[in-house]
Order: sequence, then C-alpha cells, then structure tokens
Amino acid sequence: MVLPPWRKQGVSTRLHEALIGACRQEARSTLLVDVTHPKVVRLYESWGYGKVGEQKPFEDSPVFAVMVKELARG
Repeated sequence: MVLPPWRKQGVSTRLHEALIGACRQEARSTLLVDVTHPKVVRLYESWGYGKVGEQKPFEDSPVFAVMVKELARG
C-alpha cells in the first residue's frame, strides 16, 4: 500500500514494474486481491492482469480474486 502523501505520483506503478522486472524468467505473475477492494482489482486489471477465479483459503479469510498476468520472458 502506498501512503496517502505519495499517492497519484506513479509510485505503485514503479514498484510493480520493478517487481515484475525481477521475474524475467517467469512465464506469469499470479496474485490474490481482496474482492472488497474493487479499486485494487481495477488497478491490477489496468496493468494487464485478468481475473481467473476466486478463492477463500481459510474459513475466516476474505474472498480473494485470483489474478494472472502473462509475462514476456527475456
């Protein structure tokens, strides 16, 4: 999470790009996003992730959107 004073400055995009850049040998990135945070789901969709399902790993956990992005190797 980016703290409020740093929001709307591209910080989350730069952090995400740095993390993905470190995964050059991977075919895809998979993550879980709490479905009660639709802005976050939309953010990942804007970065090329697609929702492929939902998961509730534990009885007392929230429901998560399972999101996947195919990565260009190289």
